[in-house]
Amino acid sequence: MSNAKYLSILDEIKKKGGSLDSGEPNDKVLVIDGLNTFIRVFSVIPTTNDDGIHVGGIVGFLRSIGYTINMFRPTRVIIVFDGKGGSRRRRKLYPEYKAKRKTKYRVNRAYDFASPEDEKQNMIMQLQRVVEYLETLPVTVLSYDNIEADDTIGYLCRQVLTDSQITIMSTDKDFLQLANGRIKVWSPTKKKMYDEDSVLEEFGISSHNLIWYRVIDGDKSDNIPGVKGLGLKTIQKKLPFLSENRIVNIDEVITELPDAKDVIELNYKLMQLSDVDISGSTKTKIIDKVNAPINRLIKYKFQKMFLEDKLFTTFPNVTSWLLTNFNQLNHYAEKTHEGN
Repeated sequence: MSNAKYLSILDEIKKKGGSLDSGEPNDKVLVIDGLNTFIRVFSVIPTTNDDGIHVGGIVGFLRSIGYTINMFRPTRVIIVFDGKGGSRRRRKLYPEYKAKRKTKYRVNRAYDFASPEDEKQNMIMQLQRVVEYLETLPVTVLSYDNIEADDTIGYLCRQVLTDSQITIMSTDKDFLQLANGRIKVWSPTKKKMYDEDSVLEEFGISSHNLIWYRVIDGDKSDNIPGVKGLGLKTIQKKLPFLSENRIVNIDEVITELPDAKDVIELNYKLMQLSDVDISGSTKTKIIDKVNAPINRLIKYKFQKMFLEDKLFTTFPNVTSWLLTNFNQLNHYAEKTHEGN
C-alpha cells in the first residue's frame, strides 16, 4: 500500500472517529452477541471460497463486525459467545428450557449442503475459524462453560462496565430490557438503534419494565411458555403502569395477574438480565478478562489465515479493510499494554 493511500485511510478514520489520541479504551464499548451474529449471517450468505467450500459464516461475520465498527467507531469491542453446555442454571430451573429446539436441515437456505450432517460440520468448522480470526484482532472475546452469552452480556454491561457508553449488537429482544441512559441496543436486521425512548415508542412500555412484557409473553424460541391470552396490547391495557418512568417490582405485576403467579416468578428467573445469577468465580473471570491487556492487531497472521482459507476473492483489499476498521481499536489496545 502506498504512503499516500495509507494517509488517506487514516484521514478518513479521524473524520469518523475523532482523534486517535483522545479517550480511554472503555469509554465507548461495542458488545457483540457472537453466536447470534454468526447464525444470522451463516443462514443467508452463500459465499464459497476458491475451492467451492461454503465460507459464508466466516465472511459474513467479519463483514458484519467490520461494518458495525466502521459505523459506530467504538474505543473497544467485546464479542461474547455462549459457553459449552449452554445455560446449566436455566435447565436446572426449567428442564424444558430449549428442549423443543430441533436441528433444522438447511439452516442456510442460500447454499445446497449435501446433508444435514455436512451443514452441521461446516458450521462448526466456520465458527471455530471465526474465533481464530478474532484472536488476531484487537478485540476481547468472552465465553464461559455453562453460561449463555445473554448472562455474560447482562453482567458485563450492568455491573462491570459501569462508566462506559455501550452499544449491544444483537437481534435478541431480551437485551432491550438493558437499555438505559448509557446502554443502547443495535438491531442489525432492523437497522435500528434502541434506547429508552425508542423502546417506549415501539412497545408502549419503558425499557426498565420491558422484562415484564417478556415474562408474560414468554419466548417460543426458548420453549418458555407465557401467560395464555395475554399479548402486548392486553398487557398494555392490564398493566398501564409499565409505561411509567420507574422500576415496577414483581409484586405489583402479580397483584394484577394473581392466577399467573407461578409462571411470572419462573419466567422472571429465566429471562431477567439486569442482575444475573452467575457464580462468583465466573464473575471474577469476566472482570479479569476485561481488565487484562487487549490483544494487538496481528495483521500478518490474519492475512496468512485469509490465504489459507482462500478468501481473497471475497475481500478484494483485506489490508485496507483491516486498517479502516481496526486501526483505531489497535490504538486503544496499545494503551492497555502501557506499563505492562
